[in-house]
Amino acid sequence: MNATPQAATLTPDRPATARLAGWTVAEVEALYELPLMDLLFRAQQVHRDNFDANEIQRSTLLSVKTGGCSEDCGYCSQAARYSTGTEREALLPLEEVLAAAQAAKDKGASRFCMGAAWRGPKDKDLTKVTEMIRAVKGLGLQTCVTLGMLKEGQADELKEAGLDYYNHNLDTDASFYGQVITTHKHADRLDTLGQVREAGLKVCSGGIIGMGETRRNRAALIVQLANLNPPPESVPINNLVPIPGTPMAEVAPIDNFEFVRTIAAARITMPASFVRLSAGRQAMAEELQALCFLAGANSIFYGDKLLTTGNPEADRDQALFEKLGLRPI
Repeated sequence: MNATPQAATLTPDRPATARLAGWTVAEVEALYELPLMDLLFRAQQVHRDNFDANEIQRSTLLSVKTGGCSEDCGYCSQAARYSTGTEREALLPLEEVLAAAQAAKDKGASRFCMGAAWRGPKDKDLTKVTEMIRAVKGLGLQTCVTLGMLKEGQADELKEAGLDYYNHNLDTDASFYGQVITTHKHADRLDTLGQVREAGLKVCSGGIIGMGETRRNRAALIVQLANLNPPPESVPINNLVPIPGTPMAEVAPIDNFEFVRTIAAARITMPASFVRLSAGRQAMAEELQALCFLAGANSIFYGDKLLTTGNPEADRDQALFEKLGLRPI
């Protein structure tokens, strides 16, 4: 998914919407190199052209099957090969999932995401997941699942069950991918996203920042996402949460302003997508979160934790939204 060479050279006032050619890595690197205030101003312009700048979409994520994954993702506490303290658990019963979804709705979430630690779902497991989707959908919530790589026909089953979004992050750009994951390839991720699109599902796909990648890697990830046709409707940007016991436990944290620049680059290159401030938000000061919203983030994960890592409590989030004058979608 590399850049399209005929795209025109970027200038600070060049419109970011209605592009005739794909983004190039050089163009996105040029965005990163803008003075921060210019970059934020441009991102806000794009944001306001496509969204209400004071509205935030809120999603809640529940791990419906935790631990024991056969993959070797270097950031993940759920990989069976790493000693992280995360125990292998069975698929949650339907009643427990439904209770969590109702609680999320009561707290103001509009989308309920269900994640399972699998390389990909077996058919018998998919049947149980489709039951969850139907039940959660019955509560009036949007539904999203992240189940790993899909086999032929599985995306169609999910669509028939009423699924709205399928999450499958690219994680990082193709050239850096092998330093993060070796048990499957970057192309396998794209194959699953293609199946999701063919089934008529909306795509939720983003990446993880701060895994030791370079700025060029970050720019290339944004390009790979933005040049999907169409781009993902939802783009989660995660800030690495180093998990003891994983290969990335000691990776130095990324500079806060570099993270904000990544949010802005995602907003400018994917004007109509929801850009979600995702993992790592628990460690972010209110001021940093506000900068991310200014840079174009307009979606968050909302609740006490993500799959296995902490997340700012809903009451804390609500207090921050009140300070900033942000409204839920």
